[in-house]
Amino acid sequence: MELAKSMVAVNCATPGKELRHMTDTTRDRAFVKLLTGKFAIKWTAILLSGGGNDLIDAARIGPETLPNQRLLARPDERPNPSTAEGYISEPGWQVFAGHLTAVFDDLIVRRDSGVNKHVHSSSIRTPHIMPRPAPAGPGFGPWLEPAMRAFAVPSSDWLMVSKALIDRLAGLLQTLVAARQAADPACALHLVDTRTASLVLGAQAATGRSGDFQNEIHPTAVGYEKVAVVWATTLDQIL
Repeated sequence: MELAKSMVAVNCATPGKELRHMTDTTRDRAFVKLLTGKFAIKWTAILLSGGGNDLIDAARIGPETLPNQRLLARPDERPNPSTAEGYISEPGWQVFAGHLTAVFDDLIVRRDSGVNKHVHSSSIRTPHIMPRPAPAGPGFGPWLEPAMRAFAVPSSDWLMVSKALIDRLAGLLQTLVAARQAADPACALHLVDTRTASLVLGAQAATGRSGDFQNEIHPTAVGYEKVAVVWATTLDQIL
């Protein structure tokens, strides 16, 4: 897959054992330095994580914490029979949404404070994920599967709960972008919905590569190619 125009991408994320968060962007000195201030560079476009890692990390907070400090509801807090939405701790979701909203707004304010004002910025919507016991390496995952077990979610509902969380995040991002577009039609914000990439989910019991996923949350090379096609559609339009 190739873009219509040749270009170079500068990666400000750091691979490693720790999940990279959308919130890291406003704390990373190198990224902020390149974005705004006297050392900033005028970019053609800015590509952003859409909070997927924040969501996954927050979902791992255990049932022993207060409802407003976690994303999942304990069995005694869920309706009977349980629904997809019933598995989510509403107080926790409100805290999470408020936090991500503040970070998103701060990021756009920083972008618009200097030479990169109204530069096209695209944020990714996370694809659906099958919770399963498939780590990326020793001590590095799995992520959602242990959370499902900790909250006693029946295995038959794991995918339903995972989809509900990811779809909520997608809806939140849509709301944030729509609000910015309404306030400033020239804001140049775009959403890339990788849920439309039609990735083949891994088998629930698979402990390694399965479907279009190398492990529980990371796609294979073929999976990334499918995601890249979705990205290219947006990038070709704005570049």
